[in-house]
Amino acid sequence: MKILITGNMGYVGPALTRHLRHVMPQTTLLGYDNGYFGHCLTRLDVFPERRLDAQYFGDMRAFPAELLDGVDSVVHLSAVSNDPMGNRFETVTDDINHSASLRLAEMARDRGVNSFVFASSCSMYGAAEDGPRKESDSVNPLTTYARSKNATEEGLASMDLGDMTVTALRFATACGMSDRLRLDLVLNDFVACALTSKVVTVLSDGSPWRPLIDVRDMARAIEWAATRSREQGGQLVRVNTGSDVWNYQVKDLANAVAEAVSGTRVSINTDAPPDKRSYSVDFSMFKSLAPSHLPQVTLEQSIAGLCEGLTELGFTDANFRNSEFMRLKVLEGHMSAGRLSEDLRWTSAAA
Repeated sequence: MKILITGNMGYVGPALTRHLRHVMPQTTLLGYDNGYFGHCLTRLDVFPERRLDAQYFGDMRAFPAELLDGVDSVVHLSAVSNDPMGNRFETVTDDINHSASLRLAEMARDRGVNSFVFASSCSMYGAAEDGPRKESDSVNPLTTYARSKNATEEGLASMDLGDMTVTALRFATACGMSDRLRLDLVLNDFVACALTSKVVTVLSDGSPWRPLIDVRDMARAIEWAATRSREQGGQLVRVNTGSDVWNYQVKDLANAVAEAVSGTRVSINTDAPPDKRSYSVDFSMFKSLAPSHLPQVTLEQSIAGLCEGLTELGFTDANFRNSEFMRLKVLEGHMSAGRLSEDLRWTSAAA
């Protein structure tokens, strides 16, 4: 089997390649990435891409179709990957997350790829206060990032898929330790706060609901999607990916971190305007379709893994929200150095 992973040099990719190499040791694994965050390594024992058979570099907006020859499954992680970046680069986010994604799916279909896995997001539910959201419920994307994921799902649903099986994994909010750690994710941010200042600073009033999933469990779900038969959901399935027990209010996540890190208190901004992004999610479809690939990592284990990983790094930066642990700050650093243009294309200065 041959699997091509786009965006493999981000936050999720290292966990995915480690998992796939472990469970499918004979599989040929290829990576394709633009390299924006390649230098953002937080584990240095093994270069993550060493687990691949080949690494290719390039922009998703100019993806070379010939890389798909002989590929059995495409795992499409590549995206402008959060709300701050989406808000800063709205047009680019649509170009990469939506338009380029659909072009990739069309190329994959035309080149005989059997399976296309799209890393989608539960964030498209937006503001949903009337109970856990099912796949059949209406969506309410509030941000550029969420709208781009929804638009790609709609495009895939209306596309002639040929013989290709397509899975849109509507992931809960990612968390957990990674070889390329991000701290612009709610649980990861809280752990970093606890370790550096002994205060978990909640920027909202703490009431919004968020489902979470550890990156290791994301990898298990992707394995299922890349290898599933059509009897498991049909030719195209859109499925909430996570676990019902991982639906939390933000204040509960803060308190869980404070309990895990001795001497930590929680500071909630009670004067903050309400965060409209609030949704809990029903994961019963995923539980039915993929019973052997359900999330296994607990909230406590994810927090412990982050604590251990950051401690091993000697992490002490209380100002981390302005550091390169934040993906938007990385892009802005490239731009200020002249390496990236306003439309996030590498310039000659990056050579």
